[in-house]
Amino acid sequence: MKHWLFRRRRRRSLKTRPKLWRYSVYLFRILMLLLVVDIFYISTIWPDWSEYGRGTVKKTKFIQGYEARRKKNPQLPRLKWKPVAMNWIPRTMRNAVIVAEDSRFYQHTGFDLDALKEAMEYNVEHMDFKYGASTISQQTIKNMFLSASKNPLRKWHELILTIGMEIKLSKTRILEIYLNVAEFGKGIFGVEAASQYYYGISAHTLSMWQAAELAATLPSPVKHNPRTQTKRFKRRAKKVYRYLKILYSKPKAR
Repeated sequence: MKHWLFRRRRRRSLKTRPKLWRYSVYLFRILMLLLVVDIFYISTIWPDWSEYGRGTVKKTKFIQGYEARRKKNPQLPRLKWKPVAMNWIPRTMRNAVIVAEDSRFYQHTGFDLDALKEAMEYNVEHMDFKYGASTISQQTIKNMFLSASKNPLRKWHELILTIGMEIKLSKTRILEIYLNVAEFGKGIFGVEAASQYYYGISAHTLSMWQAAELAATLPSPVKHNPRTQTKRFKRRAKKVYRYLKILYSKPKAR
Protein backbone atom coordinates (compact mmCIF):
# COMPACT_ATOMS: atom_id res chain seq x y z
CA MET A 1 0.00 0.00 0.00
CA LYS A 2 2.75 2.42 0.98
CA HIS A 3 4.67 1.52 -2.15
CA TRP A 4 1.63 2.30 -4.31
CA LEU A 5 1.14 5.70 -2.64
CA PHE A 6 4.79 6.54 -3.14
CA ARG A 7 4.59 5.76 -6.87
CA ARG A 8 1.43 7.88 -7.20
CA ARG A 9 3.03 10.88 -5.51
CA ARG A 10 6.11 10.49 -7.64
CA ARG A 11 3.97 10.56 -10.82
CA ARG A 12 2.33 13.80 -9.64
CA SER A 13 5.67 15.42 -8.93
CA LEU A 14 6.93 14.43 -12.39
CA LYS A 15 3.82 15.99 -13.96
CA THR A 16 4.35 19.31 -12.16
CA ARG A 17 8.00 19.61 -13.19
CA PRO A 18 7.29 20.53 -16.85
CA LYS A 19 4.85 23.23 -15.68
CA LEU A 20 7.39 24.70 -13.27
CA TRP A 21 10.01 24.61 -15.98
CA ARG A 22 7.71 26.44 -18.41
CA TYR A 23 6.90 29.09 -15.81
CA SER A 24 10.61 29.55 -15.10
CA VAL A 25 11.34 30.01 -18.80
CA TYR A 26 8.51 32.55 -19.14
CA LEU A 27 9.74 34.45 -16.09
CA PHE A 28 13.30 34.47 -17.41
CA ARG A 29 12.12 35.80 -20.78
CA ILE A 30 10.09 38.55 -19.12
CA LEU A 31 13.05 39.59 -16.97
CA MET A 32 15.35 39.64 -20.01
CA LEU A 33 12.82 41.75 -21.91
CA LEU A 34 12.59 44.21 -19.01
CA LEU A 35 16.39 44.34 -18.84
CA VAL A 36 16.64 45.13 -22.56
CA VAL A 37 13.98 47.84 -22.24
CA ASP A 38 15.78 49.34 -19.24
CA ILE A 39 19.14 49.31 -21.03
CA PHE A 40 17.48 51.13 -23.93
CA TYR A 41 16.03 53.69 -21.51
CA ILE A 42 19.42 54.28 -19.86
CA SER A 43 20.95 54.78 -23.31
CA THR A 44 18.38 57.53 -24.01
CA ILE A 45 19.25 59.45 -20.83
CA TRP A 46 23.00 58.71 -20.90
CA PRO A 47 24.71 62.10 -21.10
CA ASP A 48 27.64 63.26 -23.15
CA TRP A 49 29.97 63.65 -20.18
CA SER A 50 32.29 65.94 -22.13
CA GLU A 51 29.54 68.58 -21.98
CA TYR A 52 29.51 68.37 -18.19
CA GLY A 53 33.25 68.18 -17.63
CA ARG A 54 33.89 71.91 -17.94
CA GLY A 55 32.22 75.26 -18.47
CA THR A 56 29.06 76.71 -16.95
CA VAL A 57 26.98 74.23 -15.00
CA LYS A 58 23.85 73.20 -16.88
CA LYS A 59 20.28 73.48 -15.66
CA THR A 60 19.22 70.25 -13.98
CA LYS A 61 16.08 68.18 -14.23
CA PHE A 62 15.14 69.31 -10.70
CA ILE A 63 15.39 72.99 -11.71
CA GLN A 64 13.41 72.35 -14.89
CA GLY A 65 10.80 70.55 -12.82
CA TYR A 66 10.48 73.53 -10.50
CA GLU A 67 10.03 75.88 -13.46
CA ALA A 68 7.29 73.62 -14.82
CA ARG A 69 5.51 73.58 -11.45
CA ARG A 70 5.71 77.35 -11.19
CA LYS A 71 4.06 77.75 -14.60
CA LYS A 72 1.10 75.82 -13.23
CA ASN A 73 1.24 77.60 -9.88
CA PRO A 74 2.52 81.22 -10.23
CA GLN A 75 2.26 81.66 -6.45
CA LEU A 76 5.45 79.65 -6.04
CA PRO A 77 8.55 81.82 -5.50
CA ARG A 78 10.54 82.80 -8.57
CA LEU A 79 13.45 80.57 -9.47
CA LYS A 80 16.70 81.76 -7.92
CA TRP A 81 19.71 80.16 -9.59
CA LYS A 82 23.05 81.63 -10.64
CA PRO A 83 25.82 79.11 -11.39
CA VAL A 84 29.35 80.28 -10.61
CA ALA A 85 32.85 78.90 -11.09
CA MET A 86 34.47 76.80 -8.37
CA ASN A 87 37.04 79.50 -7.57
CA TRP A 88 34.13 81.82 -6.65
CA ILE A 89 33.01 79.47 -3.87
CA PRO A 90 35.18 79.72 -0.71
CA ARG A 91 36.96 76.65 0.54
CA THR A 92 35.07 76.86 3.84
CA MET A 93 31.79 76.42 1.92
CA ARG A 94 33.14 73.43 0.01
CA ASN A 95 34.39 71.79 3.20
CA ALA A 96 31.15 72.58 5.05
CA VAL A 97 29.15 70.67 2.45
CA ILE A 98 31.56 67.73 2.54
CA VAL A 99 31.44 67.67 6.37
CA ALA A 100 27.63 67.81 6.38
CA GLU A 101 26.81 65.53 3.47
CA ASP A 102 29.67 63.22 2.57
CA SER A 103 32.76 63.22 4.79
CA ARG A 104 34.53 60.57 2.69
CA PHE A 105 33.79 62.27 -0.63
CA TYR A 106 37.40 62.25 -1.81
CA GLN A 107 38.02 58.68 -0.64
CA HIS A 108 35.12 56.75 -2.22
CA THR A 109 34.32 56.17 -5.89
CA GLY A 110 30.71 57.30 -5.82
CA PHE A 111 29.34 55.05 -3.07
CA ASP A 112 30.23 55.15 0.61
CA LEU A 113 29.72 51.58 1.80
CA ASP A 114 30.81 52.45 5.34
CA ALA A 115 28.18 55.21 5.57
CA LEU A 116 25.56 52.87 4.12
CA LYS A 117 26.36 50.26 6.76
CA GLU A 118 26.20 52.86 9.55
CA ALA A 119 22.87 54.20 8.27
CA MET A 120 21.34 50.73 8.07
CA GLU A 121 22.54 49.85 11.57
CA TYR A 122 21.02 53.06 12.92
CA ASN A 123 17.73 52.51 11.09
CA VAL A 124 17.41 48.93 12.31
CA GLU A 125 18.34 49.86 15.87
CA HIS A 126 15.78 52.67 16.04
CA MET A 127 13.21 51.02 13.74
CA ASP A 128 13.01 54.23 11.77
CA PHE A 129 14.11 53.96 8.15
CA LYS A 130 14.63 57.63 7.38
CA TYR A 131 18.42 57.88 7.21
CA GLY A 132 20.12 57.09 3.93
CA ALA A 133 23.71 57.23 2.81
CA SER A 134 23.58 58.99 -0.54
CA THR A 135 26.92 60.51 -1.46
CA ILE A 136 27.41 63.92 -3.06
CA SER A 137 27.97 62.09 -6.35
CA GLN A 138 24.64 60.26 -6.08
CA GLN A 139 22.80 63.44 -5.11
CA THR A 140 24.36 65.24 -8.06
CA ILE A 141 23.14 62.55 -10.45
CA LYS A 142 19.66 62.61 -8.92
CA ASN A 143 19.46 66.38 -9.31
CA MET A 144 20.81 66.44 -12.86
CA PHE A 145 18.99 63.60 -14.54
CA LEU A 146 16.46 61.82 -12.31
CA SER A 147 13.73 62.54 -9.76
CA ALA A 148 13.19 62.44 -6.01
CA SER A 149 11.33 59.13 -6.27
CA LYS A 150 12.58 56.37 -3.97
CA ASN A 151 11.55 53.43 -6.12
CA PRO A 152 14.21 50.75 -6.72
CA LEU A 153 14.32 51.37 -10.47
CA ARG A 154 15.27 55.01 -9.96
CA LYS A 155 17.97 53.97 -7.50
CA TRP A 156 19.29 51.49 -10.06
CA HIS A 157 19.53 54.24 -12.70
CA GLU A 158 21.22 56.48 -10.13
CA LEU A 159 23.82 53.76 -9.48
CA ILE A 160 24.64 53.29 -13.17
CA LEU A 161 24.87 57.01 -13.90
CA THR A 162 26.97 57.64 -10.79
CA ILE A 163 29.52 55.07 -11.94
CA GLY A 164 29.67 56.78 -15.34
CA MET A 165 30.11 60.23 -13.82
CA GLU A 166 32.83 59.11 -11.40
CA ILE A 167 34.77 57.63 -14.32
CA LYS A 168 34.38 60.64 -16.61
CA LEU A 169 34.48 63.65 -14.27
CA SER A 170 36.95 64.73 -11.60
CA LYS A 171 35.93 64.97 -7.96
CA THR A 172 36.43 68.72 -8.06
CA ARG A 173 34.08 69.07 -11.02
CA ILE A 174 31.44 66.86 -9.37
CA LEU A 175 31.58 69.02 -6.25
CA GLU A 176 31.39 72.18 -8.36
CA ILE A 177 28.24 70.93 -10.08
CA TYR A 178 26.66 69.92 -6.79
CA LEU A 179 27.36 73.28 -5.15
CA ASN A 180 25.67 74.99 -8.10
CA VAL A 181 22.54 72.83 -8.31
CA ALA A 182 21.76 71.72 -4.75
CA GLU A 183 18.45 73.02 -3.39
CA PHE A 184 18.75 75.48 -0.48
CA GLY A 185 15.10 76.48 -0.18
CA LYS A 186 11.91 76.70 -2.20
CA GLY A 187 13.07 77.73 -5.67
CA ILE A 188 16.62 78.44 -4.45
CA PHE A 189 19.31 76.42 -6.19
CA GLY A 190 23.06 76.71 -5.80
CA VAL A 191 25.36 78.41 -3.30
CA GLU A 192 25.41 81.79 -5.06
CA ALA A 193 21.62 82.17 -5.11
CA ALA A 194 21.38 80.95 -1.51
CA SER A 195 24.04 83.41 -0.32
CA GLN A 196 22.27 86.31 -1.98
CA TYR A 197 18.84 85.26 -0.72
CA TYR A 198 19.68 84.51 2.92
CA TYR A 199 22.52 86.97 3.58
CA GLY A 200 22.41 89.54 0.79
CA ILE A 201 26.01 88.79 -0.17
CA SER A 202 27.85 86.89 -2.87
CA ALA A 203 29.11 83.37 -2.22
CA HIS A 204 32.80 84.30 -2.25
CA THR A 205 32.33 86.47 0.87
CA LEU A 206 30.59 83.84 3.03
CA SER A 207 31.88 83.52 6.57
CA MET A 208 32.56 80.17 8.18
CA TRP A 209 29.34 80.35 10.20
CA GLN A 210 27.27 81.24 7.13
CA ALA A 211 28.85 78.35 5.24
CA ALA A 212 27.91 76.03 8.12
CA GLU A 213 24.33 77.30 8.03
CA LEU A 214 23.98 76.75 4.30
CA ALA A 215 25.42 73.24 4.60
CA ALA A 216 22.98 72.53 7.45
CA THR A 217 20.14 73.50 5.09
CA LEU A 218 20.77 70.71 2.58
CA PRO A 219 18.97 67.67 4.08
CA SER A 220 15.60 69.45 4.24
CA PRO A 221 15.97 72.92 2.70
CA VAL A 222 12.33 74.01 2.67
CA LYS A 223 11.68 73.26 6.36
CA HIS A 224 15.10 73.87 7.88
CA ASN A 225 17.03 76.89 6.65
CA PRO A 226 18.52 80.22 7.85
CA ARG A 227 15.07 81.84 7.66
CA THR A 228 13.08 79.22 9.58
CA GLN A 229 15.83 78.75 12.22
CA THR A 230 14.25 75.55 13.54
CA LYS A 231 15.81 73.73 16.49
CA ARG A 232 16.93 70.90 14.23
CA PHE A 233 18.56 73.39 11.86
CA LYS A 234 20.40 75.19 14.66
CA ARG A 235 21.75 71.92 16.08
CA ARG A 236 22.99 70.81 12.69
CA ALA A 237 24.56 74.20 11.89
CA LYS A 238 26.43 74.22 15.21
CA LYS A 239 27.66 70.67 14.59
CA VAL A 240 28.98 71.53 11.11
CA TYR A 241 30.58 74.72 12.47
CA ARG A 242 32.39 72.77 15.21
CA TYR A 243 33.82 70.36 12.64
CA LEU A 244 34.98 73.26 10.48
CA LYS A 245 36.69 74.92 13.46
CA ILE A 246 38.51 71.67 14.21
CA LEU A 247 39.46 71.26 10.55
CA TYR A 248 40.93 74.75 10.27
CA SER A 249 42.59 74.68 13.67
CA LYS A 250 44.78 71.73 12.68
CA PRO A 251 48.41 72.74 11.97
CA LYS A 252 49.31 72.57 8.31
CA ALA A 253 51.74 69.83 7.29
CA ARG A 254 55.16 71.13 6.26
